[in-house]
Amino acid sequence: MKKMRLLTNLFLALTLAFAGTAPAAAATSRIKDIASLQAGRDNQLIGYGLIVGLQGSGDSLRASPFTEQSMRAMLQNLGISTQGGQSGAKNTAAVMVTASLPPFASPGSRIDVNVSSLGDATSLRGGTLIMTSLSGADGQIYAVAQGSVVVSGFTAQGQSGSSVTEGVTTAGRVPNGAIIERQLPSRFKDGIDLVLQLRNPDFTTAVGVADIVNRYAAQRYGAPIAEARDSQEVAVEKPKTADLARLMAEIENLVVETDTPAKVVVNERTGTIVIGSDVRVSKVAVSYGTLTVQVDETPQVVQPEPFSKGQTALQPQTNITAQKTGGKVGIVEGPDLKTLVAGLNNIGVKPDGIIAILQGIKSAGALQAELVLQ
Repeated sequence: MKKMRLLTNLFLALTLAFAGTAPAAAATSRIKDIASLQAGRDNQLIGYGLIVGLQGSGDSLRASPFTEQSMRAMLQNLGISTQGGQSGAKNTAAVMVTASLPPFASPGSRIDVNVSSLGDATSLRGGTLIMTSLSGADGQIYAVAQGSVVVSGFTAQGQSGSSVTEGVTTAGRVPNGAIIERQLPSRFKDGIDLVLQLRNPDFTTAVGVADIVNRYAAQRYGAPIAEARDSQEVAVEKPKTADLARLMAEIENLVVETDTPAKVVVNERTGTIVIGSDVRVSKVAVSYGTLTVQVDETPQVVQPEPFSKGQTALQPQTNITAQKTGGKVGIVEGPDLKTLVAGLNNIGVKPDGIIAILQGIKSAGALQAELVLQ
């Protein structure tokens, strides 16, 4: 008995010691937050329509003949004759109407639509979208849109020609402006199995999702039901006694450890740098310096002597100044994210300089991550 107690105490001590030195826990997420259902994807809709009620900011009918043709066709469908004249009003604009049909949408439900000017209209503010049919890729009409257009931007112009513009005034949105008229051909419960698609493809995460689902299914249904097909897809077979909707509700709330490859995302236009937590940098020496050249043109007027026949002339004068900054040599090593960021900050350069440094470190083979340039 004493030997058994000693062995038990020794085992507990070793367990506590290893627990104290264990690495930090990996990030965990629900399956619904990292994956989407393949059968539950969105569908794009598109249509062509007219916006009326604009305060002189619509299409000029001479420059946009398709707007006039659409107006005449619409009025003829309403039983109004359009022969014998051409309208010069600029209260109408031709627009392209787009929308996203959500999965499992039923007839009678509403969705938002976006409108974008197709002609030379200057603003869609205050306009109303006339009934427009929205078609899918198969040519079938799935929704009909109509309603008041909401435009976030604005423009103002004075009589002297001065103008102020903020945002985009030639594009807007009609909240809940489309009514779904046709249901999608496929139904959720017509499927035999479920296919989960990871939003960030990764083999480790895909295998982890399949293992978590199989662990749950072994207790719930007595057999594994999931298989990782590749880095993005995980197939889940429906048990005979299970309901497909209830099975998806049970699976999507399971918690799984997520893993992503190390990446550094750089946007050179905005100077944005995003460094992942798993990025590592081998020890390297970095020197960064910039050369600034400033050219100033200060021409001088030269006057002739009194009572002379000379002429006033303009004498050019150029001043060139060159200034070199930086040039410090710093050692950068990143065993973790905090150390890497501190090393880059110690060099004392701006974001554009850090971008150049990261590109150089990648070329030297010291950046243990994928460098993504946007």
